Amino acid sequence: MEKIKSVYIHIPFCNSICTYCDFCKVVYNNDWIKPYFKRLQEEIDNAYMGEELDTIYVGGGTPSCLTIEELEMFFSIVNKFNKSKNIEFTFECNINDLEEDKLKLLYRNGVNRLSIGIESFNADKLKFMNRTCDFKDAKERISLARKIGFKNINLDLMYAIPGETIKVLTKDLKEILKLKPDHISTYSLIIEKNTLVGLNKVKPIEEEHDFKMYDTICKTLKKAGYIHYEISNFAKKGKESHHNLTYWNNEEYYGFGCGASGYVAAIRYENTKSLTEYLKGNFISSKSLMGKVDNMENELILGLRKLDGISLQDFFDKYEENMQNIFPLKPLIKSGELIYKNNRIYINPKKLYVMNEILIKLI
Repeated sequence: MEKIKSVYIHIPFCNSICTYCDFCKVVYNNDWIKPYFKRLQEEIDNAYMGEELDTIYVGGGTPSCLTIEELEMFFSIVNKFNKSKNIEFTFECNINDLEEDKLKLLYRNGVNRLSIGIESFNADKLKFMNRTCDFKDAKERISLARKIGFKNINLDLMYAIPGETIKVLTKDLKEILKLKPDHISTYSLIIEKNTLVGLNKVKPIEEEHDFKMYDTICKTLKKAGYIHYEISNFAKKGKESHHNLTYWNNEEYYGFGCGASGYVAAIRYENTKSLTEYLKGNFISSKSLMGKVDNMENELILGLRKLDGISLQDFFDKYEENMQNIFPLKPLIKSGELIYKNNRIYINPKKLYVMNEILIKLI
């Protein structure tokens, strides 16, 4: 059994709630922070077995909404992890929270990768999302982060907002590129029923328009020197997200905090999304034991998200099965939906947009 090298920690607090967000979150309340960290410490103490970690990812919610004092409390828990000397330590932030004291505190505590939710600079898109972001302010704060020592910064971009044109998207891309991020994550708006946009019955944009937007992003970022290494993610050479590759390579990882999920000892688990339950110490809401067939299917579903796909040799080493005997690869190679090259199988880059349809044919 391979040792666990990655940890995800969920901080569910936000200063305001975005209209599209389906993650586990609550509006920040100072009274909940200490009890939350007490339970987080308890959950980690119960589960973490002292492995040396290569990646830690702190997501949310909005972890950066915590005060300096609360962050000190948080790091007193996290700093007990056994971290490798080359660890990738990511912390999610809202641009408005990036003040000098906070950035210095993150850097001092070993955070070396920031993931910043820009989403857009367009006034209409921001209003739709219930967010704020000013280009001049973003430029100053990112410049400050670089000055403090952060050399790995991801920026998030949201697109496919109702009414958004290719022209608006192109301007967003142009402005994001001016900020010289090391990594860019892109998200097409998904309308989830439990969000404000879902409750307001907002209609998604037409598929053809969504595809044109995705194509515009891919071409623009490739031209700007970014490697398209996963369906929605682009990076400068060597700046790919090691933490997210843990997921896409179907490797085990710990998930701690309200709403987190994890994959440990062949068990995939989901933590409760109820803050009330979590504060009572009722952490896990569901567990599933992964059998060999489940694991092989997950290997395929997750691995084909990567542009370089899956190594047939690695698949055989892991499962002692020939991937071509398990899944109907040959018809899809013949149709051009899949490509087989250098003993790897991957989705034809021109067909990435219909990835789900290809996976349905495979499984």
